[in-house]
Amino acid sequence: MSTPHAVAQLRTQRLSVSSKPYVARGAGSLRCTGCRLIASHCMCDLRPVLPVDAGVCLLMGDIEALKPSNTGWLVADVVPHTYAFTWARTAVAPELLALLRDPQWQPYVVFPGEFVSPERVVTTVDTPATTTSAKRPLFVLLDGTWSEARKMFRKSPYLDAFPVLSLNPGLISNYKLRRSSRGDHFCTSEVAALCLDLAGEHMAAQTLAAYLNVFTTHYLSAVRQLPLDRDSADHQRLAQLRAQRLAVPAP
Repeated sequence: MSTPHAVAQLRTQRLSVSSKPYVARGAGSLRCTGCRLIASHCMCDLRPVLPVDAGVCLLMGDIEALKPSNTGWLVADVVPHTYAFTWARTAVAPELLALLRDPQWQPYVVFPGEFVSPERVVTTVDTPATTTSAKRPLFVLLDGTWSEARKMFRKSPYLDAFPVLSLNPGLISNYKLRRSSRGDHFCTSEVAALCLDLAGEHMAAQTLAAYLNVFTTHYLSAVRQLPLDRDSADHQRLAQLRAQRLAVPAP
């Protein structure tokens, strides 16, 4: 059995210190520990496996790791170098600070540029393939509600030294599992896919986007008690990307 990824480990840690159980929608049904879906709609066999040089650091709201609808989990499924930490205003994990100082990474805090001093804002990403720098991009994603993300950004002084990556404001979110008053508020997986694309990780970006669509299909089918269509367009797209990856010779 493979080692649980960073978000799975954070979920286990968060449950261990909970004073009362977290009750999610549909909690009466037995959920798979690998994908958080009910057994009839499990998608563990569809988890993509591909190399990704970029990294993702998830700063997660207090109960984000416990939510079955959280899509940071999907990022950790796809991106091997994913790190996850519960955010708290009064305490910072030493492991997080060490990660941000690690010389192999160039952290980018992902946040809308309209709320940031212009001198910190960037819209492109440097990678070892595009510059003489040996550093790989590490995307710091603030995983929570919009109000939580704003609080994380304002009250995390250890992030102040890093550039802020502002994504294209003209894009519209396709996320269907939670409501937002703004169409340009992306879910965590959508943000990660956009970041990977900027870093030149085009196959990983497309795969993560397709994986999110498949997860959404499974999740909503389970919530609505509908039979699962594994021949849907979303499933076919994910299968096509897998076939493309397998067709490329290993470096």
